[in-house]
Amino acid sequence: MVTGLPDPALRPPASLLLLVSMSDIAAFARVKRPVVSTWRRRHPDFPAAVSENSGRPLFDGAQVTDWLITSGLGNAAPTELRSELALFGIVALRDRFTPWQLVETLGSLLCLRRLDGRPLADGGANAFPPDAEADEALWSELLSRAERIDAEDDFVLRELRAIDATAAPLARLAEDLIESAYDERGAYEWLLAARSRLGLDSLAADAVTPELRSLFTQLTDLRIRLEQGESLTLADPHSGAGDLLAALLDATEDRDRVTVLAADPDERLTRITRRRLLLAGVSELDLDVQTGTDLEERFADPDLVVTQLPYRPGEDRSVLAALTELERVAYLLRPGCTAIVLGPADALVDELKSTEAAQLRSALLRENIVESVIALPGGVLPFRPGHRPALWTLTRGPVSAAEGKVLLADISSEQLTPGVRMRLADDVLLWRAEGLRTLDGHDPRYGRVVSVADLDRAFGGPLTPPAPPASAIWSDKVTERPALIAEAEARLERATADIRAYEEGRGPYRGAILRRVGRLPRRTTLGKLITARRVTRLPGHRIDEKHLTRDGHHTVLGPEEITGEGAVGERRVDRLLLATAYERVALTEPGDVVYTLAPRIGVYVDHDGFSVVAFPARVLRVNADATCPLTPRVLAALLGAARGTARSPSAVRPARRIEDYQIPDLDPDEVLRFDALLAETERRERLLRAQSDALAEARRLTIAGLADGTLTLGEARTINRT
Repeated sequence: MVTGLPDPALRPPASLLLLVSMSDIAAFARVKRPVVSTWRRRHPDFPAAVSENSGRPLFDGAQVTDWLITSGLGNAAPTELRSELALFGIVALRDRFTPWQLVETLGSLLCLRRLDGRPLADGGANAFPPDAEADEALWSELLSRAERIDAEDDFVLRELRAIDATAAPLARLAEDLIESAYDERGAYEWLLAARSRLGLDSLAADAVTPELRSLFTQLTDLRIRLEQGESLTLADPHSGAGDLLAALLDATEDRDRVTVLAADPDERLTRITRRRLLLAGVSELDLDVQTGTDLEERFADPDLVVTQLPYRPGEDRSVLAALTELERVAYLLRPGCTAIVLGPADALVDELKSTEAAQLRSALLRENIVESVIALPGGVLPFRPGHRPALWTLTRGPVSAAEGKVLLADISSEQLTPGVRMRLADDVLLWRAEGLRTLDGHDPRYGRVVSVADLDRAFGGPLTPPAPPASAIWSDKVTERPALIAEAEARLERATADIRAYEEGRGPYRGAILRRVGRLPRRTTLGKLITARRVTRLPGHRIDEKHLTRDGHHTVLGPEEITGEGAVGERRVDRLLLATAYERVALTEPGDVVYTLAPRIGVYVDHDGFSVVAFPARVLRVNADATCPLTPRVLAALLGAARGTARSPSAVRPARRIEDYQIPDLDPDEVLRFDALLAETERRERLLRAQSDALAEARRLTIAGLADGTLTLGEARTINRT
């Protein structure tokens, strides 16, 4: 195992090492800060501190990374550890270089290495000993290579000329990045993924979530198109940093048959995109990235267009401008070609107030080019959480079964899980390939097919599905609603009859409660009850979350169940697993009182027993043979009503220990009467709960059916129409 540099005499001074604190170690090992302290205390071979800053020990990052990889501790893979270490090295240079300089210079160096096919420097960032003369020689050599291989300054030359030999350490860090990511492309993608951590918020502001990039990839169906032997041209007229194009290229290995066109007004972004596409495997002859707003259309006609309309804040946002940009994208398409456009929902989906904007959107719909309109969930642009996005897919010359129709979908209330993405992509791809399918009854699962004529009549109206998807309406769950409502009504009738019969046999509820006259009962505490062995306290057990299921043999009682945040019986554990993995776990006995103080006081009587109590919950067991015995119901009721048990919102711990809770020490006869009253209230609550649950179920199903139009109301004697 690595315990330090082999020879202290060869160790570079601390100023040249990549120094990391214990908090840094916890961050890139993906553990909590105290875990690092535990490692340092328990493992003699943990690297020693090499420096100190304001009393905080600092460690050689390379030594710590080697130790984590060798020991196998932490929650990060070896490649991730080395990448994180390289990122710390890059961040450490922010006092010398701006974030833009770091990203542009490192990207140019990675691109130079790919173009030249040779390493940038001997050794990585920890090569020793670096000096000014060596840095000058290294940087001079790198500039010569760049001038020779990028004479027209398409990729790297101006970025490397704009900086001096002080950037030589970046060449060594670039080699470390490549070693961690296996190739230049992986290193560059990792660097751009960390753009916000480097302080480049402006470069990250328009980035979309990985889930939305995956949806773009699925909707283009690029891999299938290439497998069919086609050579394709991709285009993005608003490419930004090239995120969408890079995501598409990542989905295929056939990049030698892909031509890419892109454009952006920001020259810095076009050069980033150009480097990104080259490193992704697109030949120099097959890519063209323009600075401006127009693609180089002479290069090739695009088969697929993916783009994100430029974001503008609400006060400057123009619905008409967004629709005009959408129209420009539509003009790029020749017959049979497809575009996927991400833009603001107020232009692409919402009702339009402007007549001019409504006319333009209607014209696009009538042109028979709009394939689908999809309202997306919020949050898919992480830096703009309040922005409401939507997608349009456009296809010039759709199949005949789709002519004059548009697929409208709304997943704004969904999360972009793999299942949601797959089902939505299937809907759009089937609609694109076959249009409306009447023979097999396939209906979209997330949308409705609406005629363009109907949308045109609702001039400027919202482009949202007029009803739930047909697949939802005709699902078994929906068609069974009348029967389920009838079952709930039958349960309600039985529950009402049970209540009536119970009251006929037992009479109305009477607690026989009187005002106490005389001295109040003596007060005691739970601690004293435990000392007197009237109550026994037992510990809870630490159960691994991965061992919890819904169909195990033993109910698990933890803080969630005791405080009512989770239903009792939802979490269970298998008895065989309990016997093998948790040998010392004891099950509850019938009547045990289970309590928790975190996140708040909660008390629960386990009448059935044979449950597992999960820490931090604990057990109180009443001793029935004790003098002046309590009952579980009475103990739980008194503890739940004890004064001074609430916790201040800012407090870390409860106001007092449960042993200090004061309760009245009731006489044995009073305990028995109180227990009988509590048992009676529990029985009546169960009867009323059965009635309430049945009524709530019937109400829920009825509302759902009337809301989606699958149910209607007939005449019923119990409905008061006044």
